[in-house]
Amino acid sequence: NALVLPSKKRATKVKKDTTVVTRILSKKQRKRLEKIVDQRKKKENRSSLIASLVEVQATNEELTGFRKLSDIQTKGLKQHFKEQKYGVTVVEKVRGPRANENNGVAKIRSLVGSRRKRLALLRQQQPSGEDGNDDEEGAADRNPNVVGLDESNDSSSDDESDKFEEPSDEERKAEELPEQKSTSNEEVKQEIPKEVPDKPKKVPKEPPKAEAIVPPAKQTEPVDRKPATYIHVERDAEVQAARLKLPILAEEQVIMETISENQITILAGETGSGKTTQIPQFLYEAGYGERGLIGITEPRRVAAISMSKRVAHEMNLPTDVVSYLIRYEGNVTDRTKIKFMTDGVLLKEIEVDFLLSKYSCVILDEAHERSVYTDILMGLLSRIVRLRAKRGTNPLRLIIMSATLRVCDFTENRKLFLDIPPVINIDSRQYPVTVHFSKTTPVDYLREAFLKTVKIHTRLPEGGILIFLTGQKEVNTMVRKLRKMFPPARSNEGTTDGKRTTDATADDRVEEDEEFDNILRGKKARKKASSTKKRKNPSLTMPRLPQIDLDAYELPHADDTEADLHEDDDHSSDSELDEDGLDGADDDEANLLDGGDLAEDLGISELKRNQPLWVLPLYSMLPPDKQQRIFIPPPEGSRLCVVATNVAETSLTIPDIKYVVDSGRQKTKLYDKTTGVTAFVVTFTSKASANQRAGRAGRVAPGHCYRLYSSAVFNDEFVDFAPPEVQQKPVDGLVLQMKCMGIDKVVNFPFPSPPDREQLVGAEQRLLQLEALEEITTRTTLKEGTGESRTQTITRVTELGRTMAAFPVAPRFGKILALSHQHALLPYAICLVAALSVQEVLEEVGLTEEDTSESSKLWRQKRKAWAGTGESLLLGDPMILLKAVGAAEHANSKGTLEAFCTENGIRLKAIKEIRKLRVQLTNEVNANLRDMSLTVDPDMPPPTVTQIRLLRQLLLIGMSDRIARKLPESEIKLKADVRRLRHAYNLPMIDEPVFLHAGSVLRKELPEWVCFQEAFETTVSIGETGQSKTFIRGITAIEPEWLPKFVPNVCNILDVLEEEPQPPAYNATNDTIECYVKATIGKTSWPLPAALVEMPRNMLRCKYLLKFFLSGMIYKKLKPFRKSLLSSPDSVLKQYSCSVPRIDAALKVLLANEVYNAARFAELWNVDSKFFLQEYREFLPVSCHDDVAKWWPPKK
Repeated sequence: NALVLPSKKRATKVKKDTTVVTRILSKKQRKRLEKIVDQRKKKENRSSLIASLVEVQATNEELTGFRKLSDIQTKGLKQHFKEQKYGVTVVEKVRGPRANENNGVAKIRSLVGSRRKRLALLRQQQPSGEDGNDDEEGAADRNPNVVGLDESNDSSSDDESDKFEEPSDEERKAEELPEQKSTSNEEVKQEIPKEVPDKPKKVPKEPPKAEAIVPPAKQTEPVDRKPATYIHVERDAEVQAARLKLPILAEEQVIMETISENQITILAGETGSGKTTQIPQFLYEAGYGERGLIGITEPRRVAAISMSKRVAHEMNLPTDVVSYLIRYEGNVTDRTKIKFMTDGVLLKEIEVDFLLSKYSCVILDEAHERSVYTDILMGLLSRIVRLRAKRGTNPLRLIIMSATLRVCDFTENRKLFLDIPPVINIDSRQYPVTVHFSKTTPVDYLREAFLKTVKIHTRLPEGGILIFLTGQKEVNTMVRKLRKMFPPARSNEGTTDGKRTTDATADDRVEEDEEFDNILRGKKARKKASSTKKRKNPSLTMPRLPQIDLDAYELPHADDTEADLHEDDDHSSDSELDEDGLDGADDDEANLLDGGDLAEDLGISELKRNQPLWVLPLYSMLPPDKQQRIFIPPPEGSRLCVVATNVAETSLTIPDIKYVVDSGRQKTKLYDKTTGVTAFVVTFTSKASANQRAGRAGRVAPGHCYRLYSSAVFNDEFVDFAPPEVQQKPVDGLVLQMKCMGIDKVVNFPFPSPPDREQLVGAEQRLLQLEALEEITTRTTLKEGTGESRTQTITRVTELGRTMAAFPVAPRFGKILALSHQHALLPYAICLVAALSVQEVLEEVGLTEEDTSESSKLWRQKRKAWAGTGESLLLGDPMILLKAVGAAEHANSKGTLEAFCTENGIRLKAIKEIRKLRVQLTNEVNANLRDMSLTVDPDMPPPTVTQIRLLRQLLLIGMSDRIARKLPESEIKLKADVRRLRHAYNLPMIDEPVFLHAGSVLRKELPEWVCFQEAFETTVSIGETGQSKTFIRGITAIEPEWLPKFVPNVCNILDVLEEEPQPPAYNATNDTIECYVKATIGKTSWPLPAALVEMPRNMLRCKYLLKFFLSGMIYKKLKPFRKSLLSSPDSVLKQYSCSVPRIDAALKVLLANEVYNAARFAELWNVDSKFFLQEYREFLPVSCHDDVAKWWPPKK
């Protein structure tokens, strides 16, 4: 029924079925995709293809038996331009019998499109050939030997250029033109190099080609082209084979062409792509080392040293050609071509040679870490590159390399780079990495990391394990637990150093066993009996295994963890290093060691527990020789496990890592820009850092990354990139260095990520307090003739500031050194500044708390003895450092430094760094002061009482913004707070009280006024809750009357005390007027006792100067005229003095000329000998005027 059933229903079904069938790809699309896939396969197989070609390459002896094709075909561009410039010399060559053998053979073309380009060029040049006067020129233009004057066709792909093609029919017809008959039998082929190098990748770069189709009139002019330079490098065969596998080798031509054509290049490549080691080699082989130094900056000293050694090994060059220079050491010579250094070293070189005339290329490596020096170097080099380009003699090339670089910070920053630099992305040699997120984010990430490592080692196949934790203490804790859980394999060779005896090994083993017993004491493992029964089952009996000795194999006497076995023994609420959450890990460790239910859940049997694990720590404070142990292959049969901080993210590539355990945390140092208080807080790392950590698992094979946090936390709470360091720390030294370079307006400096204006203002204020800067007022005329002007105040560096900047320490320490040349204080000041500049010199131990540890008792007694009594005790914590460094230097001269540091709780690496800094500072002082010949004396005597007092005053001058006052009992309102605030102090900029650190030697003395080295905030546990507290450390007692005298910039001078305790007086020795003042300090105006200081330079000082001038106290020649004065000297100080014309006129002259002492009088008299004569004669009768004028001025 047509009315009920649709008539076209069946047809609709057929249509619907046809629409379901979709064509995936058309023939054209399929061909295009197949072409792309083929290109990628060729690119991937390029390294193996090149290696195969090297194996079958003909030797030089075989090549000498053949005749070069260049003799019988095109002469090439180089010969063409040489003939244009110097003329053509025709040499008749005898054609051999083989010359005509190949006639009639089909021509083979190796340059795609070359015939077509040549014909197009000839057609365009035909009109110029018709002129009879230009026959010779036209013939030169129509020379078919010239190939490649126009740009190469970019559309032709790489694979097409490798094919041989037969000429098409159209091209055959075009060749039959009359103009082409004389050249129809010539062939166009590629030019073969005269020498075939051993390395296939190291072919000299061709110079950039000329513009397309030059007009005939200009074509005869010789073009100035720079020839390509190639420096041959003889490499080892194994090294060359390893280099060919690096991804960056495939991009060498692109990279070098980009560097040659652009002043600034950004190179973004993942860690492992080979950019740090290969880019300097590319530049050296391209001849940049012949034009100047190739400089590479690294943010860390470890990376600078290791990279220089690696590049020297790969290039088979001595260390005097590939050298390094860091803060304290280096091996740079006059023969150096490649120079690795820290960024601070290059910044110092810019101060001496702003244009870096010795360098031809500068590479900023690891730019993503965004250190302060790296940021300022980018800003300076962006300007230096432009200045060198304007000079035109030797342009500078800047290469910025990074792993996870925020390219937008550079490409979108027009203030930094006027032209957007090209960005080259290099694929890393990366295998796929499977990322495993946790379902939840546990608070106790140490416990989770330990359990995850145990699972990986007992369940998963071979492959190294890399664990990321936050700090040195966590690293050492994890290393101890893993070494006890999985002892290393026994080796018959004994220790590597051969210094340890059997008895010493046994003693160390007993000590470590006792320590772990103390950790596990009192913690029973669950289901111990049942697990014991299971082990007694005959069917599950394990074979008798040898007992594993932890310390007997491959471990030196001073192990990595030994320095931290007693770290932070003081677990009181005042300690900043109290770590929570370790007890749970100890419970798990005891459970695993006893074979409890947790061991059963993880499937850890006795056999698996005896699988050896080679555990090594890695952190920045670890000595370099122990850091290098991670590159040594582990013992046979052992799995490598590296427990590291974030230093292993990008700086070092650890071999054979397949498993990464990422805690997702890092210890961040937060800085309060207003108060200057720092805080070490464990925070989540950034997404870029997390991806860097995961990438470590895919260097040698497909790997796995186990993240101990959930994907939701990763997406929501992780920032994309870590903030730059320049925005996270004080920039006092940075501002002072830039001021010394002549950069007055630091705000306008082209930072990649500029610091906050608040930071820069705070830094300038602190430098003004230190008198490193001074404020000057400038007046600028806006419009000529109108009289309109604008005044502005800028800060300029002083002579004292330049002296402070000459020392490689913080500005506050630089001022201490600049003022310590009196009373033989320089040796002690250098030693003290070097000790204060190095972090964590002494092991943490409370000097006022009871401790059962023997070593802690010995350390406590030794440090109290070093502190001494009386004036020595008032110097406080710096006195302990001073004597510790002096005693360590004496022990070093006896050859017992390592034993001395271990016995007295001193970090060996810190002492070595202090000694290097002492040597450097001593050399700086000897270089700047001619009469000085200081040395680092191992038998330096202790300072005298007077010298200790002067050192306290120097520390006050350097720490003028770090002064604290003990909290008075009158300000404690509640009785319950008396005990809690017993050690409390007040800071001028903080309302909340701060506390003395538990390790301070002055904790019992509690002086009223102190200066300190550092204020830091931490969270301490009080009961079950955590409370934030601020502590100060590096305490030195000061006298309050010193404040107005030595640091008047931080005090508020309220009034000059003209009567009590004594009136102002003139000090002829210092040529100044001294008086007692009433002053306060801080925003809450803490009162200070009356102090004798130099009188402030104002109108009152001019009055007293005039009084002493008239009375003859300054100049003795004026004393006889005192009785003849019309106004007494004391009348100058009266309130009505300004109404007396002679007094008012004299005061105005003194104030206008800024005369505040006798030295200023002498300066003005050298310019005008009659200065102040008329004003003085107004105070005398007319009869005395001629007598005074005869001998004026009254100089001393």
